[in-house]
Amino acid sequence: MAVDVIMPQMGESIFEGTITKWLKKAGDKIERDEPLFEISTDKVDAEIPSPSAGVLKEIKVNEGQTVPIQTVVAIIDADGAAAPSAAPAPAKSDAAPAKSSAPAGAPALAKEAAPQQSERPTAASATGSPTAPQKPAVSAGGEKVRSSPLVRRIAREHDVDLTQVPGTGAGGRVSKHDILAAVEGGASSSAASARPAAAPGATPSSPPATGGASASAVLENAVPREKMYFGHYEVQPMSVMRQRIAEHMVLSKRVSPHVYSVDEVNVSGIAALRAKMKSKFEETSGTKLTFMPFFVRAAVEALRKYPTVNSSVDGTNIVLHKECNIGIAVALDWGLIVPVIKNAEEKNFLGIARAMNDLAERARAKKLKPDEVAEGTFAITNPGVFGGLFGLPVINQPNVAILGLGTIEKRPVVIDDAIAIRSMVYLTLSYDHRVVDGAVAHQFMAHIKHTLENWTESIM
Repeated sequence: MAVDVIMPQMGESIFEGTITKWLKKAGDKIERDEPLFEISTDKVDAEIPSPSAGVLKEIKVNEGQTVPIQTVVAIIDADGAAAPSAAPAPAKSDAAPAKSSAPAGAPALAKEAAPQQSERPTAASATGSPTAPQKPAVSAGGEKVRSSPLVRRIAREHDVDLTQVPGTGAGGRVSKHDILAAVEGGASSSAASARPAAAPGATPSSPPATGGASASAVLENAVPREKMYFGHYEVQPMSVMRQRIAEHMVLSKRVSPHVYSVDEVNVSGIAALRAKMKSKFEETSGTKLTFMPFFVRAAVEALRKYPTVNSSVDGTNIVLHKECNIGIAVALDWGLIVPVIKNAEEKNFLGIARAMNDLAERARAKKLKPDEVAEGTFAITNPGVFGGLFGLPVINQPNVAILGLGTIEKRPVVIDDAIAIRSMVYLTLSYDHRVVDGAVAHQFMAHIKHTLENWTESIM
């Protein structure tokens, strides 16, 4: 009996996914729920288990291909007796020649090898412009044009009327492919005519075949292409996650005027408490005791006192969030992801520690759900775990601030006119000056500093 393996829907706003790796090949035996392939969406990377035991009969979608949800990507012979069908022709190799004799040819090769991007219907997409949200397009028959936030943003930036774009997606939905085809086909002639002419001698950058408005923005300020390709080099296409990070960071720097505040905190008391309780905490709770929950709890208390830092910007409106949903940046071997501790203000120290460790472990195991990386209201990143003294992180849209933690190390400090050795850490706050002023930012940091230096909360 043949069993279809389909591209799953990883969340309500996910409409397509990219197969990044097949963990089995045609002809391999597989057990039910055994990891079969890895996918990348615009929100998470995940391992997809096999829906049935049997033999992987046929692979229909190659690595690097992006397909809509519910697409059949493989067939499993549940009886396990049938001979496997031949695998599809291998996808184009991502590898580039180690040396190029003609720089002009290198960008074309990079363009061909770039994996297709999926749509990006996230909150960050909706805030790609500081203007108020655009009203949904309505066709001549009075029906709402179905499209994602990314498609609507591309249409807005290129002056394309969505009601005039034929939708090829499910139920007539206008997909990213549809809107890009309309843009490249001249529907945005008014926007194109407004662009400044290229500098003499510069090589014009062709629109990426699979990129959107944000992906193009990543390349807008790059040096001419012929100056990138020289000597010995190889071209490595960005992974889907790397493309999303690039878009997200460029979007954030373009939208939010970043300002930074730095403070130094004496965490000797917390360091001593952790050293004393570390073993008992793990035995009792079943989770590791790290420094991060202390900073999360301190940040939550500061956010409750200064709610402006726990907000988002919607045009000329400030959205003050009642929940403190704390995003914790997790470094992965293949990129970066920010899982969110929902309603952190309702959790005690132990609850935060458990939630944080669970999210981090599942992020590294590609077990996160899309909802677990959405709806963050404030973010914390920890470059100090790699020895960084401090960093100036980019705001994670649509948040208006992000806290950076430096490494905790013993340093000589002056206390009561005497030199003492204490465990110290630098904290940095990157904040959006459209909403958060310097006075509020420094008061926010002072509150975190006071909480950490005068810790009284029980951790058990």
